[in-house]
Amino acid sequence: MHRKILRLAIPNIISNITVPLLGMVDLAIVGHLGGGELLAGIAIGTAIFNLLYWNFGFLRMGTSGFTSQAYGRRDFAEAFRTLFRALSLSTGIALLLIALQRPLQVGILALMNGSDSAEELASQYFYIRIWAAPATLGLYALKGWFIGMQNARTPMWIAIIINGINIVASLAFALWLGMGIGGVALGTAIAQWSGLAIAILFLIRYYGKLFKKEFLRNTFIITALRRFFNVNGDIFIRTICLVIVFTFFTSASSKMGDSILSANTLMLQLFTLFSYIMDGFAYSGEALAGRYYGAGNRSMLRRTIGGIFLWGAAVTVLFTAAYALFGEAILAIFTDDAAVIAVTRQYVWWAVAVPLSSFAAFLLDGILIGISRAAVMRNVMIVSSIIFFAVYYLLVGTLGNNALWLAFIIYLSGRGVGQLLVIRRL
Repeated sequence: MHRKILRLAIPNIISNITVPLLGMVDLAIVGHLGGGELLAGIAIGTAIFNLLYWNFGFLRMGTSGFTSQAYGRRDFAEAFRTLFRALSLSTGIALLLIALQRPLQVGILALMNGSDSAEELASQYFYIRIWAAPATLGLYALKGWFIGMQNARTPMWIAIIINGINIVASLAFALWLGMGIGGVALGTAIAQWSGLAIAILFLIRYYGKLFKKEFLRNTFIITALRRFFNVNGDIFIRTICLVIVFTFFTSASSKMGDSILSANTLMLQLFTLFSYIMDGFAYSGEALAGRYYGAGNRSMLRRTIGGIFLWGAAVTVLFTAAYALFGEAILAIFTDDAAVIAVTRQYVWWAVAVPLSSFAAFLLDGILIGISRAAVMRNVMIVSSIIFFAVYYLLVGTLGNNALWLAFIIYLSGRGVGQLLVIRRL
C-alpha cells in the first residue's frame, strides 16, 4: 500500500511544484523588460487568471473521482464517458469565458485596484491569454482523468513540458521579438495549447487500444449527467467559499497596513509550500480511494485511508519542526527588508501552526473526492467559512492581526475535524 501511495504522490508533488512556475517565469521575463509598471501589470494579469481558473478546479477533482471508481470496477466504458463529459463541460465553460472576456476583464480589474498604467498592461496580457482558456480547462479535465486511471506520471511530464515550452516561447516573443508583455501572454497561451496537444497524444498512445466508439453512446443520459453535475456543483460551491476566505484574508491584511500585508503574504508562502506537498498525497488518496470504493473493496479502502494519514502525519511533523526551527530563515529568502522581517517575527509562530491545523483537511478532501462525496466537502466548507468570519469579527477589535490568523487556523482545523466526523460514519 505504501508503495502505491508514493507511486502516485511523488509525481503529483512534482506536478504541483511546477504550477507556480508559469507565473514565476512570466514575472522573471517581464522583470528584465522594464520598470515597476510592467511588473505590476504582469502581477495583476497572472492574478486575474489564478482567480478565474481556481473556481473551475472541479473539472479536475470531479473527473478524478468518477474515473477512479470506474477504474476500480474495470468499467473502461464509463471511464471514457467521464472524460468526454468533462471535456465537453470544460469546452463550454471556456467558450463562455471567451465570449464574456470584456465584462470579466472590467469586473476583475475593478477588484484589483491597480494604477491606470498597470491595469492597461494587465489588459494586454488578459486579452491574449484568455484565448488559451479551452486548453487550460481541458488540461484540468485530462489531469483528473489520468490521476483517476492511477497514472500520475503522465500529468507530471505534461506539466514539465508545458513549463519548458513556456520559457522558450515567452522569451522568444517578449524579448527576442520585442513584443513585451503581450509576448509573455502569447508564449503562455502557446504553452497551454501545446500541453493540451501533448496530453491528447499521451491519451491516444496509452489508452487508445481501450477505447471503443460505442463507449460514448450513453455519455449524455440524464441520470449520469445529473450525478456528474451534482458532484461538480458541490465542488464548485466549496471552491467559491475557499476563494472568498483567501481573498478576504488578503483584503483584511491590507486594511491593517502595508507592513502587516507584507508579513501575512510572506507567511502564506509557508502555507502554500506545505499545500503543494500535501496535495500530492491528497491526489493519491483520490485515485486509490476511488479505485477501491468503485471495486467495493472496503478493506483496501480502509488501508488506503490509514496509509494516506500515516504519510500525511509524518510530513506534517517534518514541516512543523522545520517551520519552528527555521521559519524566520525561510521567510528571509523572500525579502531582505528589515522592517518587514521585524513585523513577520511577531506573527511567525502562527505559520508554525499551519501544518498541524490543515493536513487533515487536505487529505480528507482527496478521499471524499475519490468516493464522490463532494456534498460533505461543501457543507463542512460552508460551516467552517462562517466560523472564520465570526471569529475574525468578534476578536479583531482586541487582537488585530492575531485575530485574523486565529480565525484562519480555526477554519483549517474545522474543515479537517468536520470531515473526519462525517467520514467515520461513511
